[in-house]
Amino acid sequence: MKNTFVVGTFLLIVAAFLGECLEFLINMVLARELGEKGLGLYMSILPTIVFLVVIASMELPISISKAVAEKEETYHRSLLYHTIRFTGTFMVACLAAAFIVFPLIPVFDQYHTALPYLLLILIPVIALSSIARGYFMGTQHMGKIAVANFLRRAVQLVLLIAVFQLFHFEADTAILLSLCTLIGTEIVVFLYLFVLFLREMKRLKKTPSEPMKKTSVLHTLLAVSLPTTGLRIFHAASFAVKPFLIKAALMNAGVVEEQATVQYGKLAGVAFTIGFFPAFIAHSLLIILIPTVSEAYAKKHVSSLSALLNKIMAGTFVYAVPAVWIFYFFSSELTSLFFEKSPAAVYLQLLAPYFFFHFFVIPMQAFLIGLGLVKDAFLHSIWSTTVSFILMYVLGSMPQLQMDGVIIGMNTGIIILTFMHYLTIRKRLDQPVGLSFREIHEGKTF
Repeated sequence: MKNTFVVGTFLLIVAAFLGECLEFLINMVLARELGEKGLGLYMSILPTIVFLVVIASMELPISISKAVAEKEETYHRSLLYHTIRFTGTFMVACLAAAFIVFPLIPVFDQYHTALPYLLLILIPVIALSSIARGYFMGTQHMGKIAVANFLRRAVQLVLLIAVFQLFHFEADTAILLSLCTLIGTEIVVFLYLFVLFLREMKRLKKTPSEPMKKTSVLHTLLAVSLPTTGLRIFHAASFAVKPFLIKAALMNAGVVEEQATVQYGKLAGVAFTIGFFPAFIAHSLLIILIPTVSEAYAKKHVSSLSALLNKIMAGTFVYAVPAVWIFYFFSSELTSLFFEKSPAAVYLQLLAPYFFFHFFVIPMQAFLIGLGLVKDAFLHSIWSTTVSFILMYVLGSMPQLQMDGVIIGMNTGIIILTFMHYLTIRKRLDQPVGLSFREIHEGKTF
């Protein structure tokens, strides 16, 4: 298992690094082609698209990967068949709901009228690719996941360059086409994963299999999917609300609406792009840690999990410290790659604590999911986000602070979240294995 973990992690980190480099170039292209206001509008609608993706996927990659990692291969075929049927039904329900709800969403009023209908394409694409992604994660075929993650950025960059080099468009059309490249990329990734998944299904048909009850499969998936989806929905919803909350706070501080949009665009499109760059390591760890921790905890290998947690925390510290040091002392040079003399340089410096703790939060979320503590992760997010949003609005509305106050609120929230995650994980790992909650509190031991 150790060799599989190391090799899988290496493949994911390499692919994620290349993907983040491409993401960096993608946002540079968007900044130069869309301009300050266009980039602000693009970044403002992106959280809404992320929210749609979370709903469509229902966090099946995580629940399937956890179920596959915990079950013998003989059960995989039956598990996947029930999952496909369930996903098909859920997908149709989502499409029906989207047809009704999309025209009523006021966020779309600022964009091209075709955008809501184009986003409908994402629902079946994301839902079906989630099955393949979850299966390959669970069987630890991380090479396939790594290629899919790389394709997502590579195809989008190629499409963006092709579109903007060959044609010139008005602002609203340019934003629409930029979002179309995002949808086109997801289609390419889906086709890649779908072809590989069909090959695996043919292989499984030739191997001995044991049936699983439909109710058992649904219970196994939903026990993880529902709380995890709730967690992701909360994250996506707060992410979708954040641009409007920030702009409202800035306008209360005396900033005009257009300038508030520009400032948010530089915060999200420049400072976040640079600051989240090293997080490719954390995201790679999350993908491989979920099945690894799930399998180890199911086998009650708690001591190995404690050692793994310590190694992950130490490894994160090794890259997080130099990363934030570079952000702080070279902020002007980095942000000038997007816009010259940009206030995003100051944003990047102030956000150094946010990025530092964010790198720790991501792998700890994988531990919480693998240890069956998704509800705890959800509650942690609610508390930390509530505190963060209150501070962002109150401090951001102060004329003397404005965006500085917003960033103080963000930093406070991530620090609270990090320590809540870590203390909860340590508490679970320090409990005696195999005892009930009541027995633990009665002081019983082996």
